[in-house]
Amino acid sequence: MAMPTDTTDATFNSDVIENDDPVLVDFWAPWCGPCRMVAPIVEELAEEYDGRVKFVKLNTDENPMTAGQYGIRSIPTLLVFKGGEPVGQIIGFRPKGDLAKQLDAALA
Repeated sequence: MAMPTDTTDATFNSDVIENDDPVLVDFWAPWCGPCRMVAPIVEELAEEYDGRVKFVKLNTDENPMTAGQYGIRSIPTLLVFKGGEPVGQIIGFRPKGDLAKQLDAALA
């Protein structure tokens, strides 16, 4: 089963920036209620887009450098990267269809 993997300040470059496939990064924190609501949707999408999009999670409490680098002010924030650059952003809890649209755009 495809599940989002954890990334850190130390591994973000190799996990996300240097990845050839589009990557969805879920910026979250353990104390964040909406983050817990969005997590199962991200897991469903990871299953549906398996092999086409990589899914990673970044705990902003433990990895403030990367969160700061991308100006993450509120969580959950989902960024879609393609070719090492952010090409889509969703802030807050959104329906699954909104996330799928961003992924489809990155795959187009």
